[in-house]
Amino acid sequence: MIDIFIFIIGVVIGSFLNVCIYRIPNEESIVSPPSHCGSCNHKLAAKDLVPIFSYLFLKGRCRYCKEKVSIRYLLVELFTGIVFLAIYEKYGLALITVKYILAASIMIVISLIDFDTTDVYQEVTHFGIGVAVIFDAIEIFKYNGDFKNYLIAVLIAGITFGIIVYLICGMGAGDLDIALIGSLFLGWKLTIFMILTSFILGGIIGVILVLLKIKSKKDYIPFGPYIGMGFLLAIFIGSTIIEKYYSFLL
Repeated sequence: MIDIFIFIIGVVIGSFLNVCIYRIPNEESIVSPPSHCGSCNHKLAAKDLVPIFSYLFLKGRCRYCKEKVSIRYLLVELFTGIVFLAIYEKYGLALITVKYILAASIMIVISLIDFDTTDVYQEVTHFGIGVAVIFDAIEIFKYNGDFKNYLIAVLIAGITFGIIVYLICGMGAGDLDIALIGSLFLGWKLTIFMILTSFILGGIIGVILVLLKIKSKKDYIPFGPYIGMGFLLAIFIGSTIIEKYYSFLL
């Protein structure tokens, strides 16, 4: 029953993340006006806003103007529910579960906005940094966490993206903000894993896109989604891979 509850919460939050992903780049409030169709602007009723089921029942179309609704709304809801459930299954009923659930939600919003617009919005990154700092403070002052763990993580992310990437490779400053958020949530070991994984994924997928002629060598490819993927992999398998790596060295 808890698994079902966590999944449902994730799906509902995923529906809200869809609102954030759509409205923030358009400089609209995420709470007002009420949800409406992006094509005909008709206000949506409660029965139109049931996550997953409304999309399936209406066959992916607006009830009022019959315009097709992007399947990504459904996929974001499903993905968020699965991520929430996976985090709970790995970490159980603990503060770290809440921490990573919030972090994953923030990363989903940032990654998809960056994918759509190639922009990273400060209202989202500042919120993410603020949430991360709150959890770090709770861990440090209440549970005797190591302050240096997060300080080193921030330095690693700052040096990597601030100097090597931003100044030399010409990536946007938004990538630095995303990496800083990840580092504040993860600590230094998992931050290294996140950064390495994001570069590997970005390189592989970038080459594939060029080979398939979806992108050219001159096209800008947003890097935020790869940092987001690296972050999710870090919280799920990062510690296991790091332990195996240490065992191999020993």
